[in-house]
Amino acid sequence: MLVGVPKEIKNHEYRIGLTPAGVKELIAHGHSVMVENNGGAAIGFDNDQYVAAGAEIVNEASEIFARADMIIKVKEPQPVECEMLREGQLLFTYLHLAPDPKQTELLVKSGCTAIAYETVTDNAGTLPLLAPMSEVAGRMSIQAGAHHLEKAQGGAGVLLGGVPGVAPAKVLIIGGGVVGTQAARMAVGMGADVTILDRSLTRLKQLDSEFDGRLRTVYSTSDAIEQYSSEADLVVGAVLIPGAAAPKLLNRGHLKAMKDGAVVVDVAIDQGGCFETSRATTHQEPTYVEEGVIHYCVANMPGGVARTSTMALTNATLPFAVALANKGAKKAIEDDAHLCNGLNVHAGKITCEAVAVALGYDFVAPEVAMA
Repeated sequence: MLVGVPKEIKNHEYRIGLTPAGVKELIAHGHSVMVENNGGAAIGFDNDQYVAAGAEIVNEASEIFARADMIIKVKEPQPVECEMLREGQLLFTYLHLAPDPKQTELLVKSGCTAIAYETVTDNAGTLPLLAPMSEVAGRMSIQAGAHHLEKAQGGAGVLLGGVPGVAPAKVLIIGGGVVGTQAARMAVGMGADVTILDRSLTRLKQLDSEFDGRLRTVYSTSDAIEQYSSEADLVVGAVLIPGAAAPKLLNRGHLKAMKDGAVVVDVAIDQGGCFETSRATTHQEPTYVEEGVIHYCVANMPGGVARTSTMALTNATLPFAVALANKGAKKAIEDDAHLCNGLNVHAGKITCEAVAVALGYDFVAPEVAMA
């Protein structure tokens, strides 16, 4: 199979779909790989490294889309990229379709087969291709929040961990999954006063044990969100419903009750955000203010640490990419129910039920669509 890796074109996105090591692995399995010129140069993966791994360097993304059987990316294809996709071509990347009707429309129109990293599952019931970027984003959420609490950034001028004689900042984390756990790890490590909300008592017990009493675990209700957000200096939104639009848990009324100069970080923004006032921002202009509260809603947070993120992502996606290249999409999906769960679009049909429900499409089961 001929695999194409274009350069990412989203604002301040420096990640790339495959490291040189990933390219070498695919070539060892008998496949060919094209990489766009300087696709990974910004994070220290230069053309020479890709050539040494066996890749062909091409100058234009249009050539990659025109020739490749499978496109491996990081972020969702932008409109100009969607328009280059063709019937029967395989796209393997993050999609986040539920809050993105335009991208969905273009993918349906293209006739391509689109597998979303964020809905591929595993035997443990987790999302193995989303997890590494969730880990990065969870940790970054506290870094970003702490930075924007500084007065020079418009924040309240509060140090997350405080100092002797001065109380630490109060951090509220909504959601106890991968993002929430990693955010808690960073916040606790920096000495903050941390509260984490979740609707799973089992998960709250696990977190209480894992952190050995160093944070507060609270069952998530509208009352709890109202109480703890009003006291918080930093709120992290870390709620995920796989494939579906994120629920709006923090509303404008909650914001009005928060402190001036407080910060909210919406890590769920890729799925539409879990705060009523959230709208996607970029690393170039990461924040805006609503009701006196700073909003950090960067839709590609892990792109800020692009080298670490690219290496972590390739580690997770590579076994699936090899399976797709070795077997082709149809056989690989038939053989692996978890990869089947990643199929979102095939030949003009929506094959992820959560996306279909969110955007009003007819849902067609993957096995039916690919028959």
